[in-house]
Amino acid sequence: MKYDFKKQLRSFGYAWKGIRCCIGKEQNLSFHLIATAVVVIAGFVLGITRMEWMIIILCIGVVIAAELFNTAIEKLVDLVSPQQHPVAGQVKDIAAGAVLVCAATAAIIGLIVFIPYLTRFFL
Repeated sequence: MKYDFKKQLRSFGYAWKGIRCCIGKEQNLSFHLIATAVVVIAGFVLGITRMEWMIIILCIGVVIAAELFNTAIEKLVDLVSPQQHPVAGQVKDIAAGAVLVCAATAAIIGLIVFIPYLTRFFL
């Protein structure tokens, strides 16, 4: 199979289109992006290590990806089941729960990384 560079570029374009359609329209994604900005600024100000950066970036990526998956699932459920249905609601709740688990885990990891720096910074 021959590699098609133009097809690959189109695929990246579709992926960016998917991300852009959520930015500014999905309240929870906007919240996570603001939290990301705060965490990145704090990381630079406090001088976290390279390893800590890798962990923080991984956490950010997981939370943003989870939010994008959640949005896709919600839109798909709305398409398939325009009327309210208990199972459709459960599917949406489960997807939102997955985001909550990812975000809570990221927050705990963030506290583990940043608390030692903050105590030195303020004490």
